[in-house]
Amino acid sequence: MKITNKYLVESLVFFSYVLFAMAWVGGTASMDQIMASMQIDSLASASFISGAVTLAKIVGTFGAALITIKFGVKYAFLIASLLIVSGLMTPFSPNYELLLISRFFMGLGGAFMIVYFNPIVMRWFTPEERPVVNGLNAVAFNVGTAIILWFMADINQLTGGWKASLTLFSLSSLLLAIAWLLVKFETETSSNQQTTTDTAHYSYMDGLKDKFNWAYGFTYSGLLSFYICLFTFYPKAGISQSKWVIGFGILGTIAGILYSKRKPLRLPVIRFSGVIITLTIFGLSFSTDAWIQTLSAIVLGFFIFFPVTALVTLPHEIPNMTGQKITVVFSLFYSISYLFSTLVLWIFGKLVDINGGDYSASFILITLISTTFFIGSYLLPETGKAKELKPCEA
Repeated sequence: MKITNKYLVESLVFFSYVLFAMAWVGGTASMDQIMASMQIDSLASASFISGAVTLAKIVGTFGAALITIKFGVKYAFLIASLLIVSGLMTPFSPNYELLLISRFFMGLGGAFMIVYFNPIVMRWFTPEERPVVNGLNAVAFNVGTAIILWFMADINQLTGGWKASLTLFSLSSLLLAIAWLLVKFETETSSNQQTTTDTAHYSYMDGLKDKFNWAYGFTYSGLLSFYICLFTFYPKAGISQSKWVIGFGILGTIAGILYSKRKPLRLPVIRFSGVIITLTIFGLSFSTDAWIQTLSAIVLGFFIFFPVTALVTLPHEIPNMTGQKITVVFSLFYSISYLFSTLVLWIFGKLVDINGGDYSASFILITLISTTFFIGSYLLPETGKAKELKPCEA
């Protein structure tokens, strides 16, 4: 039996990443219990886990294209899936070192997988279908995160505890990895696929010389920096509205999918959303009114994800794009963004320390950094084509 239906293929991709998010965020949510079970109470040890995660994302996103070139998209995605399954070690780690390895390899798998979305979408779906599929893939992590944030206690009650829950997530990922082996890649081509094959070589060096990749990574880097800060530092600053960002992010993605199908131009929605994102980050960070902070978080969550469909679809529409090239493009896109955000997070925390626990300077920094989304929209090419009006519509 071989899986040749593109909607089944997309279901495997989507739910693989949803389960990664559930295992990842579920492990983070259970970290206190995990550390307690090992009798580890060092904050330095806990922060080292976070550092290992960041390193996994940088290494994984940068190296993802090399794995694809060596093994092909099908087996590269399988490798990513099996790395995610290594999260099975997390609830049963007998020591801190194995826990660290487990989280690192799991994060590495997630970093690989997010890059592989794009060559898979290019291979299986027509240009008209790609905005919808790209939007669905973009919301997968939020869906998994939302399930954990809202229902982890219920899941634990159903399974009998956090260990059983994390085990269930990993075993479910294993089942999807096995199902992925049935996907037929060898002869699958789309009737609308470009006739250009992947023989047109586009190396990492080509990618690093391509100004588009730097502009593309720059555009997303400020938004990613804020998003990581939101869950890393904002709760410590007494701002706890992050769950609203996640929830309304799902609605924003759905709205973005519908918008991108009706409005083919990509830059206006990125530009418009960039302005609202910066304004609502300011409201969330500097308002002392809980109601304004909650409203800012709701609007912010919606507009962080509203333009994502347009953003991730943009490279797909560049002329002569191939599966190999788009893998390199997104590999560099995420690694550039994560490198930038890692530096921003360090500066953010350093400013808090320098100012004796006062977050004001750090909030100013992250608000200014978020403007890269708006500024970057002027550095990117417009790849969408405006629909021509018929004479009777003019």
